[in-house]
Amino acid sequence: RAFPVSWDLFHRDARALAWRLATIGGFSAIVAVTRGGLVPAAIVARELGIRLVETVCITSYEHMARGSATLLKRAAQDVTALADQGGGLVIVDDVIDTGQTARVVRELLPRAHLASVYVKPLGRPLVDTFVTEVAQDAWIFFPWDTGLSFQPPIRDGAA
Repeated sequence: RAFPVSWDLFHRDARALAWRLATIGGFSAIVAVTRGGLVPAAIVARELGIRLVETVCITSYEHMARGSATLLKRAAQDVTALADQGGGLVIVDDVIDTGQTARVVRELLPRAHLASVYVKPLGRPLVDTFVTEVAQDAWIFFPWDTGLSFQPPIRDGAA
């Protein structure tokens, strides 16, 4: 099942995530989960006035195929130490799907707050803050993965 997300919708949802995080408050740094978490992390950082943005690099997808989560890069120790010191570290991702990636970041940063724009039922127990829950069998088509193209009229056999 397809769940297409436009740039406008994604921006609105990422701002809604920032709004929810603002009500919690106290965040001094963001760790974006690459690559999907880069865009919402930038929006959250802007909205909350956070200048310290780090990445943790994990791969679990190849195009539309899910694989096992592999850690490619840890977040810098001076940033991760903020969570241990109670300095308010928030991890931001675009979607928590099966929870594979979330489990890796939770293991790396157990005291950080995990936030995601979208969440699916299998990942929901792992996330602290999210905006929209979508069906587990939905495939989210993010705006950076899609492009505009001509669609033939239905009368011409378009599905």
